[in-house]
Amino acid sequence: MTTRISGLTGATIETAPSVCHDCIWWQTRNGRSADKRKWIRDAEDEWGAWGTIYHDDDGRLLGSMQYGPAELFPRARELPAGPPSDDAVLVTCAYLTDPSRPWVMQSLFLTAIGDARERGARALEAFAYRYPEGETNFERFHVHKTIFPADFLADFGFLPVRSKGRVELARLELGGLQPVEEGTREKVLARVQEAFMPAPAPQRF
Repeated sequence: MTTRISGLTGATIETAPSVCHDCIWWQTRNGRSADKRKWIRDAEDEWGAWGTIYHDDDGRLLGSMQYGPAELFPRARELPAGPPSDDAVLVTCAYLTDPSRPWVMQSLFLTAIGDARERGARALEAFAYRYPEGETNFERFHVHKTIFPADFLADFGFLPVRSKGRVELARLELGGLQPVEEGTREKVLARVQEAFMPAPAPQRF
């Protein structure tokens, strides 16, 4: 199956998950409100497309991710381990529609990394959570759309900037990236596939 990648903009947001259409959580500080359409216009004037949307060739939605300059997301300044760095592109949230397609999250991050580098960003940042050992894969990858497993981000090369409790602000330097270890992408994909792989059926003898 092949995919179609499009930028997340005011013109394409209607094709994103419905929960994203009017959500302004990242665009506001606690207790305040905002006009989502005005925020979209301002974000596109400053940055352009502020994320990506994935569909398959049949038009079925696979997932989406929101990201952009950290200054576009006031809520990030209030989160534990924040604020994000002024020179960073911040990944704020990702939404997967189907847990049977584990490669979508990996693809969303790889697209964000490539997009940020092409735009000349110095770094990509995201909020991470250090889950306790044995936490369910559903909890790690599907319950929380705005915070990502710390070990998952580490496989891409993200390093912690600061932490508060189990929450971390993680950063991937882009300007001076060194060649990654051979097989890193395969390692990431294998981790995600393992996360979503159903438990084996018990064997009968």
